[in-house]
Amino acid sequence: MTETETIAYDVVVLGAGPVGENVADRTRAAGLSTAVVESELVGGECSYWACMPSKALLRPVIAQSDARRLPGLSAAVQGPLDTSEVTDRRDGFTSHWKDDGQVGWLESIGADLYRGHGRITGTRTVTVTGSDGTERVLTARHAVAVCTGTRAVLPDLPGLAEVKPWTSREATSAKLAPGRLVVVGGGVVATEMACAWQGLGSRVTLLVRGKGLLPRMEPFAGELVAEALTEAGADVRTGTSVESVTRENGTVVVVTDGGDRIEADEILFATGRAPHTDDIGLDSIGLDPGSWLPVDDSLRVTGHDWLYAVGDVNQRALLTHQGKYQARIAGAAIAARASGDPLLESEPWGAHAATADHAAVPQVVFTDPEAASVGLSLAEAEQAGHRVRAVDYDIANVSGASLYGDGYRGRARMIVDVEREILLGVTFVGPGVGELIHSATIAVAGEVPISRLWHAVPSYPTISEVWLRLLETYRDS
Repeated sequence: MTETETIAYDVVVLGAGPVGENVADRTRAAGLSTAVVESELVGGECSYWACMPSKALLRPVIAQSDARRLPGLSAAVQGPLDTSEVTDRRDGFTSHWKDDGQVGWLESIGADLYRGHGRITGTRTVTVTGSDGTERVLTARHAVAVCTGTRAVLPDLPGLAEVKPWTSREATSAKLAPGRLVVVGGGVVATEMACAWQGLGSRVTLLVRGKGLLPRMEPFAGELVAEALTEAGADVRTGTSVESVTRENGTVVVVTDGGDRIEADEILFATGRAPHTDDIGLDSIGLDPGSWLPVDDSLRVTGHDWLYAVGDVNQRALLTHQGKYQARIAGAAIAARASGDPLLESEPWGAHAATADHAAVPQVVFTDPEAASVGLSLAEAEQAGHRVRAVDYDIANVSGASLYGDGYRGRARMIVDVEREILLGVTFVGPGVGELIHSATIAVAGEVPISRLWHAVPSYPTISEVWLRLLETYRDS
């Protein structure tokens, strides 16, 4: 019998998506030996089945929509998009689902990659089982970081497995546009994929259980996106649940709670995410398999001084950029604890405290129109007990918006803490607003006083001039 090999490292990272890669980058930069364990592709969900392929699908759809708003150009872009060229470009952004480049990057920083299924098998210990059944035991002198992300959740509907529904993975990697596509859900994945495939030629029916789209944003964001989807030809039905789904002779048949029967070629369920922690050995250290992992602001798991949970698995902010931010904080905290340096995890906005998770999380929904927000919505601010004012402005009244395209429709809102005169949140909806959100993020994260924002002069004529209009509205109201 061959003895199982045991290898010691300073840090073991479980999961090689963007979050795990960034933890490894920070710990290696601090001089700590680091092993990274991955069972699929190095680069993770974002690179191959989420952020990159979805935005590659959406970009031509949005560019065509923008072009149609411009006299002199609109007539030239009325025809259908070439779906095969769009998907070919998408495949380029996923490196054709090969991870050679990402593996090369890990090697360049001096991290060791172990391919296989990693399970925690004790304190500071991870056992990796390769595809050939061989096992290696990795021990960590200082930390194990769980960066395994999330997986799509499907509803408990009888016979759903036989229907072979799409999840986000199939929706972002499909080669052909289905003639008819039912999308179930009202969040980011549902709205983005409805926009993408409607623009690529599918006839989309969007079934939303709640009252509107994008429920985590200001209500007007979902309203404007739903209005645009409807104008593009999608059938948007709110307050609608799915009672049953079957596939009959290749056709998907959906029956709603209202008794409607909808036929389609494919159905996408975008109804939530669950932590990818069901089979990583949590039970070996007294934690529940399949659970979210609660952490402090240094991303250390409650009750385990050697275990970190970074990114989606801790349920703080399920966004790639936020997970990478957490990874930078966690890497710095691991390095500080390893060297015995003072830790600043209790100091907001310090080097070892993921403060933005609480106060300044930015997000862009790449629909047409785009929706972008950072910080608190009006409802969230009021629920938290802040004394606030919501300041709204019609972005179409800004010269830059008029130049961007005829018939521009959009809206901006800033949430002002009237006691401190700083911004707690900002939301923009409209074509091209995704590139505005970082200015809002700086204002919110930096707690920039209203009095100082007057001196941040927006260039004319850009859509960013909406900042001046919001300040004027606040002053004059």
